[in-house]
Amino acid sequence: MKLANIYGFLRKDLNSIEHSLNDVIQAEHPVLRKASTQLLEAGGKRIRPIFVLLSARFGDYKNKDKDVETVAVALELIHMASLVHDDVVDNSELRRGKPTVKYIYGDRVAMYTGDYILARALETITSIDNPEVHKVLSKTLIEVVEGEISQIKDRYVLDQEIWNYLRRIKRKTALLIATSCKLGAISAGVSQYEASKLYEYGYYIGMSFQIIDDILDFTATEKELGKPTGSDLKQGHITLPVYYAMKDPAFKLKVEELFEDKENIDEVKLTEVIDYLKQTNAIEDAYELSNRYLNKALNSLNSLPENKIKRTLEIIAQVIGKRKY
Repeated sequence: MKLANIYGFLRKDLNSIEHSLNDVIQAEHPVLRKASTQLLEAGGKRIRPIFVLLSARFGDYKNKDKDVETVAVALELIHMASLVHDDVVDNSELRRGKPTVKYIYGDRVAMYTGDYILARALETITSIDNPEVHKVLSKTLIEVVEGEISQIKDRYVLDQEIWNYLRRIKRKTALLIATSCKLGAISAGVSQYEASKLYEYGYYIGMSFQIIDDILDFTATEKELGKPTGSDLKQGHITLPVYYAMKDPAFKLKVEELFEDKENIDEVKLTEVIDYLKQTNAIEDAYELSNRYLNKALNSLNSLPENKIKRTLEIIAQVIGKRKY
C-alpha cells in the first residue's frame, strides 16, 4: 500500500497547502523566485503537513483549520530550506531525480534561497497568536541547526559511536516530524497530554523513517531514489548500515581505502563497498532497529481515542516499515 492512498481523505487540505506554499515563496527577485519555485515543483512526500493535519484532527480542526494550515505550510517550508542547505554541504547534483538548486545556480544563490524560504516560514507562522507554538518551533530549529553542524563534523569519521548517528537523525528528521505532530495538535486545541503522545509518535516515526531512508540508499535503484545509489556514503556520511557493517574489519578497511581521496571518490571502489555491505547482516540489523522505533511509535498511540485518525497513524507506521523507496 502506498502512503498516498492511506490519507486520501486529506487531499483537499493538501491541495490547499500546496497552493499556499506556492504563494508564500514568490519573491520579487526573479532568480530567487525561480529557484524557490523549482524546489517546490520538484515535489516531495509532504510528510510534515500530513502529520500536522492528522494530529489536528484529534482536536477542534473545523474551527482551527486556518491555523492548522499555517503550521503545516511553515513546517514544510522549514524542511524545504534544510534540503537546499543540505545539497550545498553535500555538493549534491540531484534530488528526487531533478537538478538541485545548488547545481543550477551555485552555492551562493542556493544558500540565499534556503535562507529566504526559512525567513518566509517564520514570517508565515507569526500570524498564530500562541506563544507555545513559537516556543516549540524555536527550540526545534535550534536543534536542527546544531544537527547540521554535527553532520558536517562527523563526515568521513569512521570511529564513532552509534549514538552519534542516532543523535544526527533525531535532529535531521525525527524532530521536525515530532514537532509537526505536536504543533498540529496544539493549533487545534488538543490536550497537553495527547499532544505529548503525538509528539512521541512523530519522534519514533521520524527515527524509523530516516533509518529506512539510509537503508534504501544501498538497496534501492537510482531511479527509485532520484539520486545515485550510495550517495550518502560517497559524501562521507556514516549511516546505520555502514556502522553495523564496519564491525567486520575487512569492510572497515575497504571504507578507509574509499575515503583516501575524499574529493574524488572512486566509483569502482564505491560499488565494491556497497556489494560487500549487502553480504553482511548490516541491512537486516538496521531494519531491526527501525522496527523497534516503529513499535514504540505504535505504543505511543495506545492512550489516544479510538477513531479513524488513530487507525490512519497506525497504518502509516506499518507502511513506513515496509517502504521500498
